[in-house]
Parts: sequence; C-alpha cells; structure tokens
Amino acid sequence: MITLNKSLCVLVSALTLTLMVSCGNKTAQPGAMATTEQKATPQAVMSIDELLASAEQNVGKEVTFKGICTHTCQHGAKKMFLMGSDDTKTLRVESGSLGSFDTRCINNMVQVTGVVEEERIDEAYLLQWEEAAKARTLEQHGEGEAGCETEKQARGETGNTVEERIADFRAQIAERKAKEGKDYLSFYYVTATAYQIEE
Repeated sequence: MITLNKSLCVLVSALTLTLMVSCGNKTAQPGAMATTEQKATPQAVMSIDELLASAEQNVGKEVTFKGICTHTCQHGAKKMFLMGSDDTKTLRVESGSLGSFDTRCINNMVQVTGVVEEERIDEAYLLQWEEAAKARTLEQHGEGEAGCETEKQARGETGNTVEERIADFRAQIAERKAKEGKDYLSFYYVTATAYQIEE
C-alpha cells in the first residue's frame, strides 16, 4: 500500500513538474505584458487648422487629417485642396503614387493620410521661374499665367501675372528676412498615401 502511494506521489510529482516546465515560458514576468501585449493607439485625426499650425514640426512625418475638398487640379486631378475653418486655411494635397484623386472628392469631407512636405521659395526658385516664363516652358496650372486661383489662395498670392506673382514673393521674402532672418518662404503640403471620401 505504501509502495503504491509512493509510486502515485512520484507520478503526480513528475506530471506536475512536466507541466510546470512546459508552461514556464508562458508565465509573464511583471511588466513583460506591457511591452508584448501593448496595442498601438490609432493615429489622431487632425483638422486642417491643427495641421497647418504644426506643419513645420511635422515635416517628414505621416499624419492623418480631414477637411472639405474645395478643388481638384484640372490637369489629371493630381492635386486637391482641403479647407479648414475658413478659406484662409487651405492645404494642398498631392496624389503622389496614388496617381490621381477621384473628382467626387469636391464639396465632400475627405480624410487623408500622408507625409508632410515643405516647399521653399527663395531667390534661386524665383530666378528659375523667370527663366521658364521667358522660355515659355512653364508648367500650366489653372488659366493662363495667373495660375490656379485655389493654389494662389493657399499661398497668399495676390498677383495676376507671372511678373506680379514673382514681385509679390520677393516682397514677402524681404519682409521675412527682416523679421526672422530667413531669406525664403515655406509652404507646406502633404503627399497622400491614402484617402477616403466621407459622404
């Protein structure tokens, strides 16, 4: 009887030990769950106003935002413009590898995920623009040399000819250099990686 009980105890002990060893890797150490089980929090959706206010800090970063689409470029819908709280807060979105935007975006709320980019306009940029205008090799956006009205509004342009637009930029650059010591203008836009129309 004693031998049977001893054998039973040894068998139960062996089984218990086997289970402990095989399950030992599944026992979490304090704090281990926090790193392995942590779920990524979804990216916050920004408004156009918020994105424009923080664009400089977000250059090169992927962001998600939404706004009302007011316009898509007539030449293949490779650009669209999203408006924030009013028409002075407009952001250009480029289609990049997406090819083109669906024109159904116009007058609808559109959510976009993409990378924030900076376009700098300095004297070298303006000289190239002048040379292209003289050589008549300018890429056309909008109607004639006045350019795309929506893009001009997004950049705060007031000129109606190439000469007026360049002169306007030179005045803005001079003003910025006097105030901030920077001899260029920064305009921010987003290259989209995904978008959806919220109808």
